[in-house]
Amino acid sequence: MSHGSDAPTRLSVFIVSKFIDEVRAEFTRAFDAVFAQAEGDPLDELRRRSEAGEHFDVVLFSLDRAMGADEIGRLPASVRALATYSVGTDHIDLAAAAARQLAVFNTPGVLADSVAENAIFLMLGAARRATENLELLRSRAWSGWNPTQIIGRQLAGRTLGILGMGDIGERIALRAKALGMQILYCNRKPLPADHSVGAEYRPSADALVADCDVLMLACPSTPATRGIVDDRLLSAARPGLIVVNIARGDIVLDDALIGALSDGRVWAAGLDVFAGEPRIDERYFGLPNVFMLPHIGSSTIEARLGMGRILIAGLEAWQQGEAVANRVA
Repeated sequence: MSHGSDAPTRLSVFIVSKFIDEVRAEFTRAFDAVFAQAEGDPLDELRRRSEAGEHFDVVLFSLDRAMGADEIGRLPASVRALATYSVGTDHIDLAAAAARQLAVFNTPGVLADSVAENAIFLMLGAARRATENLELLRSRAWSGWNPTQIIGRQLAGRTLGILGMGDIGERIALRAKALGMQILYCNRKPLPADHSVGAEYRPSADALVADCDVLMLACPSTPATRGIVDDRLLSAARPGLIVVNIARGDIVLDDALIGALSDGRVWAAGLDVFAGEPRIDERYFGLPNVFMLPHIGSSTIEARLGMGRILIAGLEAWQQGEAVANRVA
């Protein structure tokens, strides 16, 4: 579709995943957008449309759609870019995308505040035994206030250890400091000495858990971090540890964490992500000291709109030959 002789042709974008109405409206305003129908494999629909003469420059999707080598191999020749409505790209075979010379875009930065707020929510929920309190109320079994009911833990004065002090980790640290917590962190290398967070560095995950009351997992999923929360790490932890995971489910070995939660080596956990989600290890549901959420870290209207807009801005800049900060490949 042309918008004047000097205006660039709008990108034609095939949109695989479902989005809230506000985000759909943003995509419709910015692109010649086609949304996949509800039935069947959307890549089959994309192929049928292409064979019928429709042209698509970009395929836009989210974490609910894997884009592995097989899927990339099925894309029509007209497709020049992949845009994922997520920060993470582990659902994309980046090597296969590179082999097809596909540009790849993601949504960094715009969801960091929402995820950081959710991390604090999970930490508070685990510390104040939210699962047990909610069950007490919803079961209609609460008999009124008494000085022994469901005693939780105060976070002020305790130490938060952040595994992965990136953008999200830093925002978590600033919020936790406002709660009166001391902050430690572990990265591959220390932050600059004058960094504004003012956290203390620990050179390994073992050293981090030995000195903290809450272990916050905010690192990317990499070969070095997958399964890092295992029996060996938890055996090095300070007694009464709370584990919070807002990173990726595969950072944690379920057998190790469930065992430690069951026998009291870990006091509580706040979990927003799970290995193999949406299939969650059934044993978590039987643990009252686990506060669980269904991967809602970026589930705010501000984050959802921000994610859509950064993809729009990145794709439009790429179309015009400009450098794009959110291009990952």
